[in-house]
Amino acid sequence: LMDTFSEMKGHAVPSVVTGKPIFIGGSKGRTEATGHGVAHCTQLAADYLGIALKGKTVAIQGFGNEGTYAATRLAKMGCKIVAVSDVSGGIHNAEGLDVNHVLKYISSRKVVRDYPRAEAISNEDLLKLDVDVLIPAALGGVIDAEIAKELKCRIMVEGANGPVTAEADAILKEREDESFIVPDVLANAGGVIVSYFEWVQGLQAFFWDVDEVNKRLFKILDEAFAECINFKKKFETDMRSATLMLGVHRVNEAMLTRGLFP
Repeated sequence: LMDTFSEMKGHAVPSVVTGKPIFIGGSKGRTEATGHGVAHCTQLAADYLGIALKGKTVAIQGFGNEGTYAATRLAKMGCKIVAVSDVSGGIHNAEGLDVNHVLKYISSRKVVRDYPRAEAISNEDLLKLDVDVLIPAALGGVIDAEIAKELKCRIMVEGANGPVTAEADAILKEREDESFIVPDVLANAGGVIVSYFEWVQGLQAFFWDVDEVNKRLFKILDEAFAECINFKKKFETDMRSATLMLGVHRVNEAMLTRGLFP
């Protein structure tokens, strides 16, 4: 698509497509952006709740790109990753997994199943573990009403799109004092934010190092999280409703300011 568009224009237009390899105009930090954003939102949620994240237990459903980068960053932040899973099933070690060793294991075997330093666990049972942080980062709709009733996590950060069904969400709204949720529209926004950065860099033909990318990414997430919390308090509602309300409010303000097109 980039080459076709560029040929039509008569010159290279790298900004028309994002997610490119770095050597043809991609952005550093793009590959890991979504997972790093999930980890950063976990830290923001813990700070809001007054919880020290170091030493806290984490379970991650989904160990692809997003799940692995979230796991490695959280481990560096001092968290104990006790369970991860992929399509083959999950693994659990209450003493904590060596994330780098797990990644080395799956680099040749492709799946986490049969990892020798942990016990096998189903994807469903992983969601019900008694952990401080749960990160569903696989499929949508995995947390239904029955599972919602059995959640034991203090913080849930939605790495996947729509991991909670509508019926489950109604239950979790009543349990927010027990399980604080960072909804998907905020939690997994890191990838699209850095895609925006890639577009900006392409337009300028000036590219940032990875530290600059992460600094700008985390700043945007900090501000977005704070705005969502403000809406949550102002309207005395749950975090998901507050986040969606903020999004609708921004669109409404923009339309009222610009007026309707003829």
